[in-house]
Amino acid sequence: MNKVMLTCAVTGNLTRPEHTPHLPITPQQIAESCLAAAEAGAAVVHIHVRNPEDGSPSMKLEHYAEVCERIREQNQSLIINLTTGPGGRYVPDADDPKIAAPETSLLPPRERIQHVLELKPDICTLDLNTMNSGDMVVMNTRPNTRIMAEAMLEVGVRPEIELFNAGDQVLANEMIAAMPFVAPTLFSFVLGVKYSWPATPETIQLARSLLPPDAVWTAFGIGRHEFPMVAQSVLMGGHIRVGLEDNIYISKGKLAASNADLCQKAARIVDDLGYELASADEARAMLQIPQGGSPH
Repeated sequence: MNKVMLTCAVTGNLTRPEHTPHLPITPQQIAESCLAAAEAGAAVVHIHVRNPEDGSPSMKLEHYAEVCERIREQNQSLIINLTTGPGGRYVPDADDPKIAAPETSLLPPRERIQHVLELKPDICTLDLNTMNSGDMVVMNTRPNTRIMAEAMLEVGVRPEIELFNAGDQVLANEMIAAMPFVAPTLFSFVLGVKYSWPATPETIQLARSLLPPDAVWTAFGIGRHEFPMVAQSVLMGGHIRVGLEDNIYISKGKLAASNADLCQKAARIVDDLGYELASADEARAMLQIPQGGSPH
């Protein structure tokens, strides 16, 4: 492989405005950041949305719709990847762990993907992890993830399965064997999250060894692991992801000026290693996703 797909995760859920003044918040800012990332080499943009008034995470359909519309007004080729991660956190009550504390965000599976069913992006993420996240638990049960996957496939949206541990891959392989996933199947290895996979070459080797034969995969690091994992993923046959969702620094102690700033550094690393970034059209060909969305 000498063509590498770059995904830019532009805002996420956990990065907060107080962390960096450069975080895109409004639908217009998020769309503009996606378009600038594309100019800097990104073939795919991974999108969360925010409450425009205070920057808090949002799941509102109108926010997603505005971002997608603004992108498509200017760029028809860029691959749009919408998150389905929100709505999966459980915080137990301090006195009775059977009761959910107010911080719990658990939602029924179809509510978590309503924006995907309505907007039909090219790709959407599918998290299979149930794991500790700080003092909370991310909870994605087997029945609920199957409901989400079935609905995604029914409307012709390509799932990108996000893996945080080896057991997630076991579940993914079981799901793929039982359901009509379209080849190639898409995976991302999330590396460096506390209590999840460590950001090491050995982790990538293990994760890669568990994939089905037709898989297209991306390994990406969180925080200070972002750029080292860009190099490791490329050298081990994978694709890459950067963005303010995952990391806010362009170098030690220096904030990135934008998502495009991070994409430009990733592009330099790819070029220095003797590889090339894939254009959005080339990425669509690799993933067999025509303009207008995934084939049913």
